Amino acid sequence: MKIAQKLGQAVAVATLGMGMSVAACAGTVNIGFTGPLSGGAALYGENNLSGIRMAAEEINEAGGIEINGEKHTFNVIALDDRYSPAQAATNAKRLKQESNVPVVFVPHAGGIFATMDFNQDDDFLVMAYTSVPTVTQQGNELLIRIPPTFDGYVRAFTKYAQDNYGTKLAMGGATHEYAKIWSDMVRKEWTDKGGEIVADNAMDYNKSADFFTGVSRIVSNKPDVMFVGGASEPTGLVIQQARQVGYQGAFMIMDQAKIDEVAAVAGGMEMMENSIGVVPLSADESDAAQSFLKRYEEKYGKVPGSEAAYHYMATHALAEAMVASNSTEPKAIRAAVPAALAAMDSSKNPYGITEMKDDGGLVTPLTLAVVRDGKIVEEDPN
Repeated sequence: MKIAQKLGQAVAVATLGMGMSVAACAGTVNIGFTGPLSGGAALYGENNLSGIRMAAEEINEAGGIEINGEKHTFNVIALDDRYSPAQAATNAKRLKQESNVPVVFVPHAGGIFATMDFNQDDDFLVMAYTSVPTVTQQGNELLIRIPPTFDGYVRAFTKYAQDNYGTKLAMGGATHEYAKIWSDMVRKEWTDKGGEIVADNAMDYNKSADFFTGVSRIVSNKPDVMFVGGASEPTGLVIQQARQVGYQGAFMIMDQAKIDEVAAVAGGMEMMENSIGVVPLSADESDAAQSFLKRYEEKYGKVPGSEAAYHYMATHALAEAMVASNSTEPKAIRAAVPAALAAMDSSKNPYGITEMKDDGGLVTPLTLAVVRDGKIVEEDPN
């Protein structure tokens, strides 16, 4: 399908009230975003986008950033790709060609890999929100991976689950590219550590809200642990429906889904008992995290997830890097990010990230949380 035929399918959001036809020029830096803003993963996409918007508005309210002696403001342009890698690639092309963005945020692995096919030739920086380890192993010099890789989560979650809940695992994750890669690593780690896979039934979290058939098939195999995960909202429905058909075991939750967000959909923390996942931002007691939580809640009226916090930090880091490099050129921005991270004020950096590896991966600590007696408890992941 030609790009022109697809343009009508995209949803454009000009965060600061500027039109899609605005091109990057002196005084304006256009920041691109392509992600799911409709369908089952819409909440996930909006959570990512809200962090970028919040940071951009703070930057603009402070008078913008100075580059070559001139003040510049940020204009965020968002397109809906409905979690489709092909649509993400189309959107990224459009953002570069129509708005000359130096940067495109992409919050799903399929879309990231699709844009990596041409971003260096087209000269834009991919801000990759994915934990897939291979993203930063391709040698792409115009890519930054924002969250930590999930291979550490797979090892830590598997060990905790087998030590505490049992060795029979049922696979009930999603079918998108990121979930498939996670699932493959879980299967290998689980069996390598002596566990048994008793059921394997991936489900399309983005298109369905009725998972009873799939979870009934899984539960009939009497697993000790069920692997689940996609965006938080459909993951909550999977867990709720598993409990409703009688499952009483543990859940191992892919890092894309956040325990607190999942619980809100599943029916409360009692439905999440013995769930293993990443520590949600709401449970982070650091001053930087608590400051961000307060400001985000005041602005949006809800508790933010890690997606919002990571994208908020990354947008501020880009602004700092543009100032430090005195440039909006993608290569110059990327080169200046490590220094920008080290110099950032803690109020802009909820996770306290201060380093970036040469491959573009930000250095972020691994976390593990479990739900015990209806409460989220942080555990040592090592």
